[in-house]
Amino acid sequence: MASLNVGNLGEYLREQRRNAQLSLRQLADAAGVSNPYLSQIERGLRKPSADILQQLAKALRISAETLYVQAGMLDEREREELETRGVILADPSINERQKQVLLQIYDSFRKENALDTDTSEPAPAQTSEQISERAARADGGSAASPPSH
Repeated sequence: MASLNVGNLGEYLREQRRNAQLSLRQLADAAGVSNPYLSQIERGLRKPSADILQQLAKALRISAETLYVQAGMLDEREREELETRGVILADPSINERQKQVLLQIYDSFRKENALDTDTSEPAPAQTSEQISERAARADGGSAASPPSH
């Protein structure tokens, strides 16, 4: 875990608070923290916990992961992965089984691409049939497959 970059976090929080047109007191009340404590965070004198950052993010209506990155608790790639997962899980147009299949495919692509960065050869392009087979395997084989003769 990276060390906390409290100064930049405080500056970022102050900027977000001002963009939201909230006073220090209003944000403190909305986040459930004391006014002096929030002031100390903004001035870089305090290191807030992940829970406090989550409360502040909710009050500011921004991503908690963004604040974790600013605080040095999370790197940018981890934030992007968490946000991608969150978008998939929050999508009301697909059912829970489909969400789990998408997450499994996403994980397999990430693992495959991580391996590809370790080699100098590019990964071969996949056909739509190969992708469909991968999806069926990820779904436990419940997708219809052609009968074998």
